[in-house]
Formats: sequence, structure tokens, C-alpha cells
Amino acid sequence: MYRKKTVFTAACLGMLSFGIVLTTLGAILPYIFEQYGISKIDAGSLMSLLSIGIMTGSLIFGPVVDRYGYKAMLIISSLLIFIGLEGIAFGSSFLILRLLIYLIGFAGGVINGGANALVADISEDVKSANLSLLGVFFGIGAISVPFLLGNLLTRFSYATIMSSIGLIVAAILVFFLFIRFPEPKQKQGFPIAEGLGLLKQSTLLLFGFILFFESGIEITVGSWATSFMNQELSIEADQAVLFLSFYWLGLMLARLVLGYLLKKISPATVLLSCFAIAFGSSILVILSNNITFTVLGLFLIGVGFAAGFPVILGYVGEFYARLSGTAFSIVFVIALMGGTILPFLTGVIAESIGLRLSLSIVPMSILMMFILFLVVRKRFQYTTKQ
Repeated sequence: MYRKKTVFTAACLGMLSFGIVLTTLGAILPYIFEQYGISKIDAGSLMSLLSIGIMTGSLIFGPVVDRYGYKAMLIISSLLIFIGLEGIAFGSSFLILRLLIYLIGFAGGVINGGANALVADISEDVKSANLSLLGVFFGIGAISVPFLLGNLLTRFSYATIMSSIGLIVAAILVFFLFIRFPEPKQKQGFPIAEGLGLLKQSTLLLFGFILFFESGIEITVGSWATSFMNQELSIEADQAVLFLSFYWLGLMLARLVLGYLLKKISPATVLLSCFAIAFGSSILVILSNNITFTVLGLFLIGVGFAAGFPVILGYVGEFYARLSGTAFSIVFVIALMGGTILPFLTGVIAESIGLRLSLSIVPMSILMMFILFLVVRKRFQYTTKQ
């Protein structure tokens, strides 16, 4: 029999690994430019490979965990991330680098989806609260790489630091080896027809499209806020990066608080309140010409975005418990599509009408999420009454 607290710890460590995966490439780009002498186009291709890898991993993890369970999946994925980080640290071939970037993206996508599905499976009536706490560890992993590089590069090389980060992932892998995980849900074989039938579940798809906009605007703000402060407010690039950290800080702190609030207040109420905070603060940022108000707005946007994934994934885990892994795969792939399309669309619009107006895509997306959630909420309230 597995121990819930130990398994939850394992999921949190897995999520920390995914945070490392998601920020590693951006943090080491200066090293890659110097080491391989690549162009910005080549760098862009690496980012695309990372995204494709994450999306591929997100697609396949669900049926795998439903059929075979979590342990082997988490161990193999951690091993791939370790190999990828060590290979990046000591490799010399750009072709091999491309393969390694794809591998850590793929493994990160598997771990991200698997960790969320695992927490949903073991949490019973506190799914959203525990998923919110899980998200805090993603933030720790995401911040750790640039923090370590920024503080240690004066004493150590990129290769040494990256290799050490790889050893952290190896330690997490060893932890996975010695604990028990929940048994597979479908030991007798994966029900293919039932799994494919989830693609026809309109409620599940609506959950997915809420996360399409959620993922899209999270990445849009994270990708374009520094350029907004630099171009629209004339803030130096190094200061703009520092101010952006308030956005991630708001997201992390809010998820920490939500881990408590979601045990006391209905997830729907929390989510709608966060939508309101995110909408108002995004308008504040768009209209602001003052760095103080902009940074405050970014912090509050992070707070407002905090409930999206934990609450929606909590509902998915509750309503589709029999094939929760597969259901999570579907909504994660839809979410990742939003994370790819909306930041790109923001850039296209910015070329025509300017970055300030292009960021209107954020409050517009929040309105879409609000409408979609009201539709879904009406459906599951009706189902409950039945």
C-alpha cells in the first residue's frame, strides 16, 4: 500500500523537475550561442523542439499511466532529463544538442502531466487544493535555474552548473526508485474505445479550451512583459527581467495560499474571483505608464492566474477518474496549443498596432475563460442534480 504523503512528495519533486526543464533552455541560451556559434533562427528552432517535445510527452503520458501506473514513467522520464542536462553540459555537437532538447522536453511533458494526474488520483475531495500546492514546486524549479546561473557563473562554468542541476534530477530519480505508487487503473489492458470516446466528451473539451486560454495568457505575459516594460516604459532590459519576477512571485504565493483556501471555499468561487483579479490587473498593466503600477499589475496578474490549472484539473480528475491520465493528456495538449498560439499571435498583432494594444489579448482571453467556465459549471451542476 502506498503512503499518500510520500507519493505527494514524489509528485512535487517531479513538478520541480518540469520547472527546471521549462526554464533551462532560455537560461543557457548565451552559453549555447557561444559554444555552438548558432544564429537566432537556430535558437528559435531549439525552442520549437522543446515545445514539440513537451506536447508529445503530454499526449502519450495519459494512456501509459492508466495502463502501467506512474512509477516506471516517472523513473524513465527523470533519467531522460538527467541524460539531457548532462549532455547539454558536456556535448559539442549541435545535432546532438537538438536531440537532447527534444528529449528533455518530451520527458518534461510526461512528468508534468503525470505529476498532476497522480495528485488528482490520490487527493479525493481536496484535488484543487493539492494541485495548487503542486504548482508551487513548478515555480521553485522554474526560478532555480536562472537564480543559480545568475549567482554562480562568476565562480563556475555553465557546464559545471548544468551538470550539478542534472545531479539534482538524479537524486529525485533515486527517490522514485524506493517508494510505492498507486496501482495502474487498467491492469487488464487499456480500453481503447473508451479512451477515444473521451475526445467526444464536450465537457472535457470545454475544460481543455479554458486551459487553452489560461496557458496562452500565462506564457504571453511571461514572454512579452519584459519587452513591454523596455519598449513602452523605457525600462532597461536587466531591470525589466527583475520586475518580471514579481509576476512569477504572485503566481507562486497565490498557489501557496490557495492550497489552504481551496479546502475552505468552493473551487468555482475561487476561480471566478481569480478571473476578476486577473482581468482588472491586466487592464491596469495595459493602461499604465508608471513602472510602480505596472509591477503591481504584473504581481496581481500572477495572483489571478494561480487558480486556473489547479481548479480545472481538479474538476477533470473528479469527473473522469476512471481514465484520469488520458483525460489529463487531452486537456494538456489543448492547453499547450494555446501556449504556442497566443504568444505568437500577440507578436503578430504587435507588429501592426504596437505591443501595448496587442496585450489586449490577455483580458479578452480572460473573458473567454469566464464564459466557458460558466457554460461548464451549468453542465456539471445539472448533472449533479440528476
